Amino acid sequence: MKKYLILAVAVLAVGIGSIYAMYGKTPAVTFRTATVERGDIISTVSATGTLNAVTTVQVGTQVSGTIQQLFVDYNSPVRRGQVIARLDPAIFNAQVEQARGNLLAAEANLQKAKVTAADARRTLERNRQLLKDGIVAQSDFDTAQTTSDTAQAGIQSAAATIVQMRGALRQAQTNLNNATIRSPVDGVVISRSVDVGQTVAASLQTPTLFTIAQDLTRMQIETSVDESDISRVRLGQPVAFTVDAYPNVKFAGNVTQVRNAPVTVSNVVTYVVVVGVDNKDLRLKPGMTANVAIETNRKENVLTLPAAALRFKPATDGGKRSRGNTAKSGKKGSDGERVFLPGPDGKAQPVRVTTGISNDTFIELVGGGLKEGDQVIVGTLSAEKKNGTGGHFGPRF
Repeated sequence: MKKYLILAVAVLAVGIGSIYAMYGKTPAVTFRTATVERGDIISTVSATGTLNAVTTVQVGTQVSGTIQQLFVDYNSPVRRGQVIARLDPAIFNAQVEQARGNLLAAEANLQKAKVTAADARRTLERNRQLLKDGIVAQSDFDTAQTTSDTAQAGIQSAAATIVQMRGALRQAQTNLNNATIRSPVDGVVISRSVDVGQTVAASLQTPTLFTIAQDLTRMQIETSVDESDISRVRLGQPVAFTVDAYPNVKFAGNVTQVRNAPVTVSNVVTYVVVVGVDNKDLRLKPGMTANVAIETNRKENVLTLPAAALRFKPATDGGKRSRGNTAKSGKKGSDGERVFLPGPDGKAQPVRVTTGISNDTFIELVGGGLKEGDQVIVGTLSAEKKNGTGGHFGPRF
């Protein structure tokens, strides 16, 4: 009986030890590391923008009327002065004829006024002689003088009317000419806003009939750069960008303008940066959305450090360990930043480093206690998770 009791106690002790070993121990930690290597680092400023032709002209009409003919359509190449549309000219022809008739009537009135003035002048001269001979009274002479002066003023009035009628005729002819719409530039029609039979009204503002891109082989991107990044953007900097139409193709350009006018939307301040683009193959089209990366600095063949190494921070509370992808970077002071190396005792050993430019993945290693080939910690991985078990609580069933 005593033998069985001892055996039961031994089995119980082994079971308790196994349970403690399974549930009570702290899981071993494996560090995830990366190698300090040499490479190129390109520091960029990211932004999005829209592709547009460098010069886009909106063609409208200065007169109201009905579209009678259209001579171009979307994608039609046009030359400067080419007829691209015509309004119904019937009303404008009538206005020209009316203005011409008014001018002729004014010219006839001028001739009539001149004849009247000549007759009044002759009467005045006769009355002057008769007044000297004492045949007519002074009042009759004064009446003749007034009539002559009035006739002379009538000539000036008729002449002024001719000037007005001539101007009205010129305006009517101009309206008739404006009924024929011509392209103001060489280019390509990228938009047409009217159809034959449609009435356009130019009472308050000039309606847009066509949009013509002057040169689609040269385009530009207007991007909005955040105020925190605008200090790094300079004229002439190279730019790489992609568009959704060609997701695997990188296009190139250069910064051609950095505008000083701020753009504030929802209390966020941005500045417009214009990127010039060569589009000789005409693959890029107006209106495409471009994802832009403006190259602000470049370092070649330098030591590079994974950015995750600066975000890693070892556990300080004995049980909880931070992850490299979520932890904040180590403390940064006058002596640089801190990264960690796996030590011989299985613990993370801190090393001070000095960093330079960076991109989304790597940071330039300028100085410190690291050399090419060193392994730096970028994260942790518990032994249970590494072996596929369920951590402190054992495997899941």
